[in-house]
Amino acid sequence: MGLLRGRPVTVVGGGIGGLTVALCLAQRGARVTVLERAAAFTDIGAGVQITPNGAVVLAALGLSPALDRSSIRAQAVCPTDALTGRQLARFDLTKLRGEPYRFIHRADLIDVLAVACAAAGIDLRLGVMYEPLLLTDHLTIGADGLHSVIRSMVNGPATQIFTGQVAWRTVIRADAPAVARIWMAPGRHVVTYPLAGGMLNIVAVREQADWAAEGWSHPADPDTLRATFADCGADLQNILNGVTETRLWGLFRHAVAPIWHRGNAALLGDAAHPTLPFLAQGANLAIEDAWVLAACADGPGLAAYQAARRPRVIRAIAAANANARNYHLGGLQRSVAHTGLRLIGAVAPGMFLRRLDWLYAHDVTQSYAFNAIHTGT
Repeated sequence: MGLLRGRPVTVVGGGIGGLTVALCLAQRGARVTVLERAAAFTDIGAGVQITPNGAVVLAALGLSPALDRSSIRAQAVCPTDALTGRQLARFDLTKLRGEPYRFIHRADLIDVLAVACAAAGIDLRLGVMYEPLLLTDHLTIGADGLHSVIRSMVNGPATQIFTGQVAWRTVIRADAPAVARIWMAPGRHVVTYPLAGGMLNIVAVREQADWAAEGWSHPADPDTLRATFADCGADLQNILNGVTETRLWGLFRHAVAPIWHRGNAALLGDAAHPTLPFLAQGANLAIEDAWVLAACADGPGLAAYQAARRPRVIRAIAAANANARNYHLGGLQRSVAHTGLRLIGAVAPGMFLRRLDWLYAHDVTQSYAFNAIHTGT
């Protein structure tokens, strides 16, 4: 161990994964530079769920106090029949092992990470495009998202397939309990949960045959969103009536990268394994990646990083894809599934969450331990 001490590292991308890996690398003694092409660390209004498997990494980096100031501790997840507004079950997220399950605005999380990076002496360069480095000892981390330049350098051109689904994302001002509610209807669903400051995060998905562009930068008409759920219950319609602006995203499946590192270049997060937003794991898997990548770069090597991470992310992606189907059931399948949720919610609610221990109870900080030098943020 100790191979990173004094080694120059460039992280391409200043999102959640990029800033987290920068911290992990710096705390092992690397000299880290983050290149972010945006002129500022900003994100179009959106929330993110930090589940215990991601939160344990942030806690090990000393960030729990800052997260507590910026986030809401989740109490439960409640699957709901969107057509009637009837809650089908309530699963207690406070019973999960390990760190709290949190709801946080993505911009607030990036701010927590950026402040910690600055305190750790990391060189944060905004408004800078990546140019290939020629230094053979210079480790380069591709944390540059779905259309990663580094991924194309390591793997060549990537393919993508439209899923036949589009998603709206927005935030409105509303007070709500600390609950993630999944409003399910045939061929569509909505997820809502609160954010600090009296805000409510909304992600809505529907199935459609027409192709839609990928990325959150495409403005959309809120009336189209409302019309999509016009046959749903009053509670959901009241929420959607508060939407004044929203953005639309076409959902695409991208293959997990076959190669995660080549020479001194490595990938993490969406650059390596883009994930559909049906398990709330995109950010959390990137955070896990960050810890394991730093640990492997400091010792056994980057081949160990890919070997450790690839099976897990493939399993998580499969689970997310299954949710995409389960949330949109219709007819008899829907009735059977909803009856099952009501029964397990009434008889054995803990069983539902225990089935996810493989995901939420996973602790990469124990498998890949090092003595973190807390930033004090």
